[in-house]
Amino acid sequence: MRVNVALVGLGNVNRSLLQILAAKAGRIKQEFGLEFCIRLVADSRGVAYSKQDFGPNELLECKSRRGSSSDLRGFLGHTSVESLLASADIDLVFEASPVDLATGGPGLRIARAALTQGISVVLANKGPIVLAYKELHDIAARSGAGLKFSATVCGGLPVINIAKRDFVAGSILRLRGVFNSTTNFILDEMNSGRDYEAALAEAQERGIAETDPSLDINGWDTANKLLIIARSLLGVDIDLRDISVTGIADITASRISAERSRDRVFKLVAHADGEEFSVAPIAIPTDDFLAQCVGWEMAIEIHTDIYGVSYHKLWEREPIPTAASMLRDAIHIFAR
Repeated sequence: MRVNVALVGLGNVNRSLLQILAAKAGRIKQEFGLEFCIRLVADSRGVAYSKQDFGPNELLECKSRRGSSSDLRGFLGHTSVESLLASADIDLVFEASPVDLATGGPGLRIARAALTQGISVVLANKGPIVLAYKELHDIAARSGAGLKFSATVCGGLPVINIAKRDFVAGSILRLRGVFNSTTNFILDEMNSGRDYEAALAEAQERGIAETDPSLDINGWDTANKLLIIARSLLGVDIDLRDISVTGIADITASRISAERSRDRVFKLVAHADGEEFSVAPIAIPTDDFLAQCVGWEMAIEIHTDIYGVSYHKLWEREPIPTAASMLRDAIHIFAR
């Protein structure tokens, strides 16, 4: 089955997705009967469209030369993606443009337009699902389009998939987790004596932290992931105002040292229990499961009524696992 793709964003995540598509094309076709064919590419410079498809390696080579959509055949300038979707015969949008939590940015507009036209959407961009969770699901239900977003929560860690697929007839009573690898890495490096600025710089160099890391450092990235979990897994209709959020800006070397002497380490912990939702740096015993979530790892602990307590952890230093989650979502939509 041929799946015509619009690729929105050419940052770290979608470039990693291109690497996977190039490496795994044969296996995807053999095991799932799917061929993902990129017809439309959009980035900050504009939009390019071609019926002859853009090969993953072609796009990667363009980016390796510091190129953009403006260097591709079929460049149309700053034409809106949503105006091209129907005429371009697109089946699927991979949306990984920069997160805009004020308005949703182009990601939300594109998701609305695509789903309305029956075009499936896979999101790595949290903005649309944070700001318009119910609206987008309602549109998808009416049009029959697929909508998946597992990459928005802990990258390659299949938090949403595990809970939706495997906790059949069960209820999640409470959960807690470390959802942001940037802050986890910084806190661990500070615990080892490294200064904050050097740890943050490495996270940015690896493409894990943004140029503006405030969403990570101030706890809002974690809060957004907790919000998505609350809506999609706990069935709770809350917004960010219902989550108490504290970041790691006030965690100093002296505080870390003091807790280390008590065999405790700081983690930025997301917590959901009943109607209480919070994100805050907490000093926890070193033998605690979340304390064992180190460096570039993310983790979640889920307490259920009939499935006991489950523990899940992922090491993710590069954006490849997040991109792999987008591919997983797309295959789940079309290989059915």
